[in-house]
Amino acid sequence: MINESLQRVRSEALALSEAERAALALELVCSLDAPAEHGVSDAWDDEICARLDEIEAGRAESIDRDEFARRLRNSSGGA
Repeated sequence: MINESLQRVRSEALALSEAERAALALELVCSLDAPAEHGVSDAWDDEICARLDEIEAGRAESIDRDEFARRLRNSSGGA
């Protein structure tokens, strides 16, 4: 059973905008992670920058989340 505090926080969180919920979710997930290994954060920063460069240069295909979900379902046999 969910206690009242958790239920209140959950209700308030669900009332946030999509961007606010995403930011909150990221913070919550990060709070569960173990400390990162040395250099991992820098490696991810480099990867993100490389991917953004690909998008800006027109060498990457961007798709919306509905298309992503469709492709994911298709690649997993429709499960």
